[in-house]
Amino acid sequence: MRNSWLIALVLLSACGPAKVAEKPKEPVRAPDEFKAKFETSKGNFTVTVNRTWAPIGADRFYELVQEKFFDDQKFFRVVRGFVVQWGIHKEPKTNRLWSSRDIVDDPVKEKNMRGSLTFATRGPNTRSTQLFFNLRDNTSLDSQGFAPIGKVTEGLEVLDQLNFVYGDIAPLGPGPDPRLAQQEGNAYFDRTWPRLDSITRITIVP
Repeated sequence: MRNSWLIALVLLSACGPAKVAEKPKEPVRAPDEFKAKFETSKGNFTVTVNRTWAPIGADRFYELVQEKFFDDQKFFRVVRGFVVQWGIHKEPKTNRLWSSRDIVDDPVKEKNMRGSLTFATRGPNTRSTQLFFNLRDNTSLDSQGFAPIGKVTEGLEVLDQLNFVYGDIAPLGPGPDPRLAQQEGNAYFDRTWPRLDSITRITIVP
């Protein structure tokens, strides 16, 4: 069972469209600790990110929020009692741009406990834009290189209310195919998976 979950998490950032060359950007450094407010179709909740847990991952998440990357985005994988996954942009072009911006791994310092926020991966040093919330204590992921960057500190019950009707992602279940979603963006979700819940926006709390 553990292996099947790992395969699922690896698939979340599976091969997408050809990478687009782009001029390197200046590195972004997140505050040592910051809060991010999630406004969603099921209500609001707040995540506290601690940079000491996983500085490279915290910096990437902070950058993506500042870029408004997550706005109008779907929770495309909701597995009750396991994880909630998201991080595919609504526009295919933007997904292609970010596909060349993988970050190296952080050492795992904190456990994947219920409510913790962690980057998905398709192997070593391949974190990009997709993340997941743990809906239970998934400590088996700790030894597999999944380093939490923060945790939900307000409104955790909102995650339990997200629509799980479609089941796990393909090929583990009948749900959405992340590769097609990367290629088509929200058009794919709206056409085939209209009951998915969504992120309206994420903002840094002053």
